[in-house]
Amino acid sequence: MEETKHIRIEDFDYPLPDERIAKFPLPVRDQSKLLVYRHGEVSEDRFTSLPEYIPTGSLMIFNNTKVIQARLHFRKETGALIEVFCLEPIAPNDYVLSFQQTHRCSWLCMIGNLKKWKEGTLVREVEVKGIPVRLSATRGECRGTSHWVDFEWDNPSLTFADVLEAVGELPIPPYLNRETQESDKETYQTVYSKIKGSVAAPTAGLHFTERVLDSLRQKGVDLEELTLHVGAGTFKPVKSEEIAGHEMHTEYISVSRTTIEKLIAHGGEATAVGTTSVRTLESLYYIGIHIHANPDANEEELHVHQWEPYETDSPLTTLEALQCIRDYMERHHLEALHSSTQIIIAPGYRYRIVRRMVTNFHQPKSTLLLLVSAFVGGEKWRTIYDFALGHGFRFLSYGDSSLLIP
Repeated sequence: MEETKHIRIEDFDYPLPDERIAKFPLPVRDQSKLLVYRHGEVSEDRFTSLPEYIPTGSLMIFNNTKVIQARLHFRKETGALIEVFCLEPIAPNDYVLSFQQTHRCSWLCMIGNLKKWKEGTLVREVEVKGIPVRLSATRGECRGTSHWVDFEWDNPSLTFADVLEAVGELPIPPYLNRETQESDKETYQTVYSKIKGSVAAPTAGLHFTERVLDSLRQKGVDLEELTLHVGAGTFKPVKSEEIAGHEMHTEYISVSRTTIEKLIAHGGEATAVGTTSVRTLESLYYIGIHIHANPDANEEELHVHQWEPYETDSPLTTLEALQCIRDYMERHHLEALHSSTQIIIAPGYRYRIVRRMVTNFHQPKSTLLLLVSAFVGGEKWRTIYDFALGHGFRFLSYGDSSLLIP
């Protein structure tokens, strides 16, 4: 573990000119380029060809989270514009329950122009489903770089989901350096997005169309879903020289019993679509270890801590860990496992479940680049990124994609 903690983030830097960052997606999602890395060899293809590289009878897992319109703007009487960016629900602390509230709820929020909002309640008169509504936000205690915010609205026929849908703004990545446009409401969601809760899209999934999904099914690839709600921490830069000083954000996950059973049926191996699916799948092994040690662990006790993979030396196989989860769900009559993870995947990490990965091209000096490096091994990530830079690939959220097979 010590070697991993002493990894210097500057060793994961590369030149990324602004013109290589895709500001908008292609008109047709699946016409993006696909870089294929197979056993050390790099080649270029089109994303529609992805099914050709996925083995018949294998399992592919997608993150079905849906990006919420998490940015709310309020204007003070002084004229100051305050942005309230909803990160995660606090009261109630369940996403579904929070979206269903009909009068008030509380969220952990990042606040833009904080110095102009020292106290008091912000109020905004809005129209939701043709109904005039008075929406208020009251700032509470500070929690790290975020704040507790109480929201209230004066029409009990409307849910918080209705309010966000009507007056919230989709939070596109900050590095796009542009305002959110109406088209982003569609293009910044995967075609299979279902479960509201993310403030950033699982962008590897943005390339998939029904055409590609049908091709995978026709080839006999088993398609399954899970949910990881992506937080704003996904854009949090590593500011420490060594990754030991970087604190990973907590992400909330939900995995159905069906998906666990499918994983077991496939020998505990899968192709992961996106780094969010990777982090969820790899966290399952450690959740299984928790359950093995404490068969009646509650949701909080199943949380996977940042350095746990490097501190844990369990004799449990991946299949045994997954079977522990399945048995736990049966005992507690659970259709879905709900937990959270702070897992950091960096060189020195041993992958347990993910055998192939579909992912976009990530920012220099990011934890996602560390995850890719850990997957392909050593300096091979540089070979991949040098090829992408040299062959006109588009980078980051709206950019092109890669299929990695170590």
